[in-house]
Amino acid sequence: MLDRTLNPAALPFGREDDAPAGWAVSKGYVDYPAAVAAMEARAAAIADGSAGELIWLLEHPPLYTAGVSAKSGDLLQPDRFPVFESARGGQFTYHGPGQRVAYVMLDLTKRRRDVRAFVAALEAWVIGALDAFNVKGEIRDGRVGVWVERRAPGAPTREDKIAAIGVKLRRWVSFHGVSVNVEPDLSHFSGIVPCGQTEHGVTSLVDLGLPVTMDEADAALKASFRQVFGEVAEAEAPL
Repeated sequence: MLDRTLNPAALPFGREDDAPAGWAVSKGYVDYPAAVAAMEARAAAIADGSAGELIWLLEHPPLYTAGVSAKSGDLLQPDRFPVFESARGGQFTYHGPGQRVAYVMLDLTKRRRDVRAFVAALEAWVIGALDAFNVKGEIRDGRVGVWVERRAPGAPTREDKIAAIGVKLRRWVSFHGVSVNVEPDLSHFSGIVPCGQTEHGVTSLVDLGLPVTMDEADAALKASFRQVFGEVAEAEAPL
């Protein structure tokens, strides 16, 4: 295991001027193409200096997305849910109800122009949020995302993915972001090979036996974000 969360060169990832990032939460399910259009418009406005940074939390209806490294053979059930191509890094992933998606639109010119440190900061953010529920999130070399070890009596230890990370940078402004499994229908992941990983499963906070609500998950994400990236200010959701 490579624990980047302890790398002092990567953290924290605050702004040089300490300006707070906007924090917005959408209620209900947000259509994926509309969300991507709104996210890209906001990222362009941030790059132009006409809008501030924004963390946008939402849920999507059930769908699959194909990142820039997606392999066609990893889409096992192409007719199960809508499939969208995505500009983010990574392979196939699932989004749906019970999963908290956080689109991260940050200006790295105001923070640090270091992609690896930025990804490490995103990992640390999610790991810190999971820690609020006494869940030990970990990262693995060669595997994107945040993982948890599962130990059952008489069974070998296995590792399941609890959060995915996939980002894109344009003019040093980030978009796309992270998704944390709070209480999604885990059977929906069976229509793809999640992130190209065939030897590992997926899990959620509720699957781990923790009756966490979305509001509680949001509160943990906000507290951890402040530790890693700095202060936030309530903002209006794009949709």
